[in-house]
Order: sequence, then structure tokens, then C-alpha cells
Amino acid sequence: MQFKTTRLLFLLFTAISIPASAQDAISRSWTSFTQTIDVQADKEVDFKLTGKIKVITEDPEGVAGLWARVDNKNKETGFFDNMMDRPATSENWKAYTIEGSFDQEAKTLSIGGLCMRNGDFYFDDLKLLIQDENGNFVEAPIQNASFELSTTKNPLSGWSSGIVEGEQLKIKEYDPQVTEDSTAGTQAILIKGRGVTPPRPMEIVAEDGYTPQMGVLVSMLDAMKERVEGSVQKHSVYELDYLMDEKANSIGALIMHLAAAEKLYQVMTFEGRFFNKEEEEKWGSALDLGASGREAFKGHEVGYYLDIYNEVRAETKKELAKRDDAWLQEEIPGAGMTNFYGWFHVMEHQSSHLGQILLLQKRIKPEEKVEEILPSETIKN
Repeated sequence: MQFKTTRLLFLLFTAISIPASAQDAISRSWTSFTQTIDVQADKEVDFKLTGKIKVITEDPEGVAGLWARVDNKNKETGFFDNMMDRPATSENWKAYTIEGSFDQEAKTLSIGGLCMRNGDFYFDDLKLLIQDENGNFVEAPIQNASFELSTTKNPLSGWSSGIVEGEQLKIKEYDPQVTEDSTAGTQAILIKGRGVTPPRPMEIVAEDGYTPQMGVLVSMLDAMKERVEGSVQKHSVYELDYLMDEKANSIGALIMHLAAAEKLYQVMTFEGRFFNKEEEEKWGSALDLGASGREAFKGHEVGYYLDIYNEVRAETKKELAKRDDAWLQEEIPGAGMTNFYGWFHVMEHQSSHLGQILLLQKRIKPEEKVEEILPSETIKN
């Protein structure tokens, strides 16, 4: 089903339902549910997301809200609001609204609900209204908007249990249920939050299993690596292979470059040498990039690159755990730097290429779909 105007096109929401047994259980201080649509517009288009929420909690940080996010074609966020500046806290059902817009740069619009910390969080009667060419708000179809299709086995039927379409996350602390306490129809959704602990603050601390300075170094290395991974993990093969120009590096090759550089500093700091012939053959193209890197690294899913990156990092952390803070101050033979400075360079190297990756993301052109051409039944000379 499609809804069209001369100004915009938005497609029917679709969500993937995955059995609970197939879901990965993680621990987190918040949970959410979502649906996503593709959007296109030739000028700015306004939208409204409405819904009813109530919150029963003794946790002062227990809150809920609606949320909406516009993702642009260049991977940047065009609009975002999760109501955390005005969260739902009332013990009575109340209506809430998010007002936003998207323009010609937009690719998708995601909507849903979220809750944080401990409590009973009720949601019902979600509606999405999008402006048509006459300036009127027209209701867009949402699957299971009032949770009338929810069942005991699948309370979030039609919705993804995360912030990404098709994502099915099982958060240990949250239990979605069907409830008859509703405002529209006969049932609503109730998400029970139990045993939630405050999230760890964004800070650099000494990781367990390391000496003090070493633990701080590992914390910084991993924090930067997480940012790299987060920026690339949803890329398609086309996006990972994309070359901005004939001399550019691809995003896939840059991930391999980060792994190769870290591998080089492993042998430099842990073994006091540089790459041998075998290691040069394995890592040389990734380390040097250029034409060799462009040829060597293409056609792979993002998991291929991240698996290699993760294997290298696991070895780094294993070896650093064997050493102490005094080792950090020792010089790397023939390198003119200490071990500490060497691993600081690995960290800032990640930061430098993260900036390059983010720039390349903005330059990726939409993939052109090639239509299949059927041969003629008759071939004439």
C-alpha cells in the first residue's frame, strides 16, 4: 500500500517479527520499539506523531516518551526527538505529540516509544500524520498502532523491539505485555521495567584486569573503536566499496587499514621489530592503501572487516594485560618513541580515519539499479 502526493511518497510500515528464542538478550537501562518508512520529498514536509502514555513507578528516573528520527541519505540525522526534555511521568493516561519535518535529503522516518529505568510503562493509540500537498495532515498507516493485534506470545506484533527496523533486541530488564488497561480499543501495551541499574556514565576509567595507566589506555582505545564500528556497521557492500574518486580509499579499506596499523604496533611494541615478509604480504595492502588497497578490499560485507578488526583488538588487549605501567614508559627499539606514545598513536590514528570515514559517508551517491535487459527473440544483422 502506498500514499502519494505530488510532494512526497511514503511507504507502508513493515516490521520483522523474530521468535523470542532467536533474540539476543542484553542488559540496558532503557528499551524501545519502532517502525520505519521510506520518505521522499521535494520540499520540507511536516509530520506529527501522537500517542497516549502513562507511567506507574517509584523510580525518580522512571520515564517514558514517544520518539521520532529522520535519517538522511548521507547517513546523518535530519530530525530527532525522544521527549526526554519533557518526558511522560503521569500516572494517568495522557496524550503526547512530537512535531517534526523532513526534506529532500531525507531517506527514512522511524517512530515509536521508549521507556527508561524501573516502572510500568503503558502505550496506546499511536498515530502518524504527514502533511500533503495542500498542507493538510493525513494519517499514515501504522501496523498495530493501538496494539489490538498484540498477543501474549508477541506483544509487539508489527513493531521492531529496538531503534532500527528489523532489529529485535531482548532487554533483560524489560518485559513487554498485553494489557486491557487501554484508551483505544480493548488492549494496549505494557512494558515492565525491573532491576534496572543506573547506566555507567560516559567516562574514561581503568578497565579491570590492567594496571592503572594501562587500564585507562585500553578504555580509550575501545571507546574510539566503538565509534568507528558504530559509524560503519549498517553499511551495504556498495557503500563499503564506494570510491569518491579514482585516488580515494573505500570505507572497507580504511577499516582494514586500522586493523593493519594496530597489528604493526603489536609487533613493534610486544616483539621489538617490524613486519616480517609473511606479515607484509598479509597486511601490506591494508597498511599502504592506495591502488593496492582499492583492488584488495571490495565485495565484502561489513562483518568481514569488523571480525578482523575485533580479532586484532582482542590480541592487543591480551598482550597489554601481561604488561604494567612501567612498560609503557619503555622505548620501542628503533622507533624513537615510548610504548605509551605508540599506543596513543594507535588511538589517535583511529580518530583521524574515523573523520575520513564520516566524510566519505557524505559523498556516497545512491546506488543505481540496473534493469535487466532481455534479449530480443530475433537478432538481425
